[in-house]
Amino acid sequence: MAALYATRATLSYTTGRDTIRESAARRFFADWYRWATHSQLPEMISVARTLKRHFANIITYIRKPITNAAAESLNSKIQMIKFRARGYRNEGRFPAAILFHCGGLDLLPAHPKS
Repeated sequence: MAALYATRATLSYTTGRDTIRESAARRFFADWYRWATHSQLPEMISVARTLKRHFANIITYIRKPITNAAAESLNSKIQMIKFRARGYRNEGRFPAAILFHCGGLDLLPAHPKS
């Protein structure tokens, strides 16, 4: 159990940093993978193999830290609008509701300066 905690702490320290160079990430992962696969902990070996399968994607993120989080967030908001409405009477109301809730409009009335 202590080995699992130590590995989690090491990974969170490494991945929580703002800037990681690709070469450093490759070296770290090679050393960590070697340790994890020789740890004789089945869960750790499984995690190590999973990370190795996705390592190309991890390196891509290190090179260009771009995610689809904004698109997923917008999709989640749209799904919530759809759920709350429980159906629309006509097709035009659903796009209007999306624009109303996700359009970023300022609906506060403008007060004239006197």
